Amino acid sequence: MYPDTVTTPSSGANAAAENLSEEAVDALSRAQAGAATTIPSPAHSHRHESLLSTRAANIKQSAVRDVFEISMQPGLVSLAGGNPYLQSLPLERLGATAAKIIAEHGLEALQYGGGQGTLELRQQICEVMAAEGILDADPENVVITAGSQSAQDVAAKVFCDPGDVILIEDPTYVGALNTFEAYEVDMQPVAGDEHGLIPSALRATIATLRAAGKSIKLLYTIPNFNNPSGVMLAPDRRQEIVDICREANILILEDNPYGLLKFDGVLPAPLRAANPEDVLYLGSFSKIFAPGLRIGWALVPAQLKQRYYLASEAVTLCPPTFNQLLVSEYLRNYDWQGQIATYRSLYQERCAALLVALEEFMPQGVSWTRPAGGFFIWLTLPEGIDTYPLLYKGIDAGVVFVPGAAFSVVPGPSNKLRLAFSAVPPTALREGVKRLAPVLAEAVNSAK
Repeated sequence: MYPDTVTTPSSGANAAAENLSEEAVDALSRAQAGAATTIPSPAHSHRHESLLSTRAANIKQSAVRDVFEISMQPGLVSLAGGNPYLQSLPLERLGATAAKIIAEHGLEALQYGGGQGTLELRQQICEVMAAEGILDADPENVVITAGSQSAQDVAAKVFCDPGDVILIEDPTYVGALNTFEAYEVDMQPVAGDEHGLIPSALRATIATLRAAGKSIKLLYTIPNFNNPSGVMLAPDRRQEIVDICREANILILEDNPYGLLKFDGVLPAPLRAANPEDVLYLGSFSKIFAPGLRIGWALVPAQLKQRYYLASEAVTLCPPTFNQLLVSEYLRNYDWQGQIATYRSLYQERCAALLVALEEFMPQGVSWTRPAGGFFIWLTLPEGIDTYPLLYKGIDAGVVFVPGAAFSVVPGPSNKLRLAFSAVPPTALREGVKRLAPVLAEAVNSAK
């Protein structure tokens, strides 16, 4: 069905066309919502439609569900999903550990737990944050959540009324956009460049919004290997950004799922490191251990912890106890830092393979980021090209990517797209780029 199908054992259909992650599904849905294609309303709506809240009624229906089904077909290379490569985990040993937890602590593991999370795991999370560069974390200020996605949701609930402003990087994580949108906030983009958020642009955006009478509550940022761009915020900009927000009384929501995945292991200090009162810091085991466990955390400024904790408890009652115990066992008895070193090496190899393939196959006029960590590379095509229609042409050629419109609140088409390298073997990455290049070349030539 697809040209030059990859058939090597390490990069066969299942490896090359892994299931699209939920994040990729959301991204494709969001990209479609901003495209010119419209979705007709159903001919007959159910009477319960009138009961929907404004928030629910505004949730966009996706017209790309067929894309998700197509992406499962053998031979198609998926560069869309931002999944970690779990095959490098000691799965057999983890299975034995899980069985041991049930055998020895079954009643505790399967019972309700505390709403803030177990003390042991909160203490261990502080050790993980120390490796990330936060040396003063107090377990009392850690709230364990159902992944950092849940932590974002709680932050929006605690701090934002409808119409309040959340400042965001442009582009930024699609899951955060969907979460904030559900709370009817006004998301305002702040310009960035190859070094991340631009402090002068942040200051100017704040001034403009304040002059218009807007209430700005949060700045949401992924300073390390932004999803989707892969860009890392320059160290010399970090404190300036905190200072600008402090002066404006804006709380920073720092999301750092990829920080430990810097290829060389030399990590810049998080925004939170020297600013405990001004930054609400989000972390997750999804990228460094196992996303299916849905264990993340928020390190909350002490003066805000009680409000945040109560809001989190109201949503989930408590984080899953069994999953917490499994993560604790992993951090206590496994070489988790060695596993992260393995991930760094593996992702660096895959990123390098993707960059080499881009250099070899991409037409003139296409540029891309060169990340020093994380999962993603961000491509830019000439102005005037909309990458959303190219998604379907890419599928016809045997490759899937995520159009750039998925990651922006700026209306209209986008000339950008995201490629993910984390879960795809090097040979399949090369094949995917080889298939994608003619699609982009046709678009570039047509735009001349």
